[in-house]
Amino acid sequence: PLYKRALAICEKALGPDHPSVATSLNNLASLYNTQGQYAQAEPLYKRSLAIYEKALGPDHPNVATSLNNLALLYDTQGQYAQAEPLYKRALAINEKALGPDHPDVATSLNNLAGLYDTQGHYAQAEPLYKRALAIREKALGPDHPSVATSLNNLAGLYHAQGQYAQAEPLYKRSLAISEKALGPDHPDVATSLENLAALYRATKRDEEAETLEQRAARIRAIQR
Repeated sequence: PLYKRALAICEKALGPDHPSVATSLNNLASLYNTQGQYAQAEPLYKRSLAIYEKALGPDHPNVATSLNNLALLYDTQGQYAQAEPLYKRALAINEKALGPDHPDVATSLNNLAGLYDTQGHYAQAEPLYKRALAIREKALGPDHPSVATSLNNLAGLYHAQGQYAQAEPLYKRSLAISEKALGPDHPDVATSLENLAALYRATKRDEEAETLEQRAARIRAIQR
């Protein structure tokens, strides 16, 4: 109701085609998307995108944000053919508007890589994940939580292909970054522990895996 009220105020005070209306639409759509209410989210994302394109121009970073949001909605539903061109357009906009080494470019690269990764197109995903990681390390520093996310993604790609020796040090570094940056009881730490434990299970290191699984379970219990 608060998002809806904000939207109504913006529309009345600023007109239906103001960028602030697009922002309110994005917020409400993201709420629906998070809840899995995709049919409600989609038209709001589309309207937000149209407003941004008209008010700010087709190559504005806010347009890229809306494209990414709409693509993610399709991606989540397995509609990869609809998501891919939106992710690619968002990436092109961010590279042009913000420069090739901006963190938002890394986000776009990561989104597109994830789409390929999910489909098992590892050869297409790997260089995108690596470039996203390099950008985040350079722009945000080697110990930023976003770097941990990129490490996890790249490690997961290697893990899925059975390349455990390449995945393990990335999982471990991701875990260390999350522990340092977010604290030992953060959900992201639990995720890193679970990922590394799964690798240990796959390589028959069951005692090591169990230790990590127990620690992750304690963190999850705290969060509940």
